[in-house]
Amino acid sequence: MVLTNRRVARPESRSAPNTVPKNRPSPDAAASTERLQALQRELDGLVGLQSVKATIREIQAFAQIQKKRSALQLASQPIVLHTIFIGNPGTGKTTVARLLSKMLAEMGVLEKGHTVEVERADLVAEYIGQTAHRTREVIKKAMGGLLFVDEAYSLARGGERDFGKEAIDTLVKAMEDHRGEFVVVLAGYPEPMRAFLRTNPGLHSRFPLMIEFPDYTDLELFKIAEAMFTQREYTLTKTARRKLADLIRRMRSRDPISFGNARTIRNIVEKTIRLQAVRLMSKPNVSVQELITVVDQDIQTDFSRCTSFW
Repeated sequence: MVLTNRRVARPESRSAPNTVPKNRPSPDAAASTERLQALQRELDGLVGLQSVKATIREIQAFAQIQKKRSALQLASQPIVLHTIFIGNPGTGKTTVARLLSKMLAEMGVLEKGHTVEVERADLVAEYIGQTAHRTREVIKKAMGGLLFVDEAYSLARGGERDFGKEAIDTLVKAMEDHRGEFVVVLAGYPEPMRAFLRTNPGLHSRFPLMIEFPDYTDLELFKIAEAMFTQREYTLTKTARRKLADLIRRMRSRDPISFGNARTIRNIVEKTIRLQAVRLMSKPNVSVQELITVVDQDIQTDFSRCTSFW
């Protein structure tokens, strides 16, 4: 009887693992999917940028489908995601780049998913030979992630004899030598970037993707301001909301070319919070409600004082 019981028990213990469906994702894959979905929600939660979001979804879909085709030994295109971001100040270029890098890591396109943010001074040195070394060091830090070069057009501002050209050449060579190991995003304002690309026609073929970041509308800027106040645990009275909306509209119409979009909105929010603090300091006792409430007098409308302070 003892031997019979043992023989019966052994097949049962072997069959237990087979009760798990073979197509169930591994815990790591499931966690990665959840993180990717969270990043997608964060992207979708950004105010405006509908065309940008649509392009990011295209990039995600393309990368995932090419990986699936390759796994099934179907013809697939190389995943080359070097991109040019064009947009005015404060239109979300850096924020989207950070999210994109993390998304690509969760999809297995990038190994790490970090973002290295640089500008001309981080790449270009003062003496011959140093620029290539400095640029290679930056590239090394970006391996497995995304290299974000802000105001990229400044690399060509000195002409053929400028060391910025050496930085561009070093970067392009690394993109060829380390294909698929990192992603490069060149970012900058619209007109300077278009002029930069005209002077470097070879860059078009190496950066197959171009995403244009539109300026925010007045309503979108107001929603961004509201979100910033909410994140800081402040609420606005009805009169304060009306005054804020009017301030945004007038500042944007006053100088639409140099208006800093979300960057200017952040400055308005921070200035308003400081003015609220000054107002409350004169009171001996301040309630919780007063601490979280912004009233219309906290919002400054003197443009000369605003701009000089910023």
